[in-house]
Amino acid sequence: MIRTNHHTKSPWEPIVGYSRAVKKGPFITVAGTTSTDPETGEFMHPGDAHLQTMKIFDNIEKALQALGSSLKDVVRTRMFVKNIAQDNEAIGKAHYHYFGASGIEPVATMVEVSGFIDSRMLVEIEVDAIIG
Repeated sequence: MIRTNHHTKSPWEPIVGYSRAVKKGPFITVAGTTSTDPETGEFMHPGDAHLQTMKIFDNIEKALQALGSSLKDVVRTRMFVKNIAQDNEAIGKAHYHYFGASGIEPVATMVEVSGFIDSRMLVEIEVDAIIG
């Protein structure tokens, strides 16, 4: 199977040495994604978990498209949240906007974490997709 790596202008990808997304055969895994503009590396929407989540799913969609896929192929989401008691509803509404309303409904996990690489981040999301 051929492996294809996809990169963005995230400031962390070259420092840490990882890809935004990797495709191998029909499988695509998208790394933990934050509300960072993939073209400029600028962080967006500090303090707003809902807008951060919307931007994250837009970023994930672009990564999937770059590898010949789309959100309809997503089978799993993993949401890492800084304050789950405060932000679970806002994040859940954004998740529903992309996956519930369309009937995609991947399996999903939401867990609280103690922090992120940037203190302005409230949520980080990974997805797995299978083409076909």
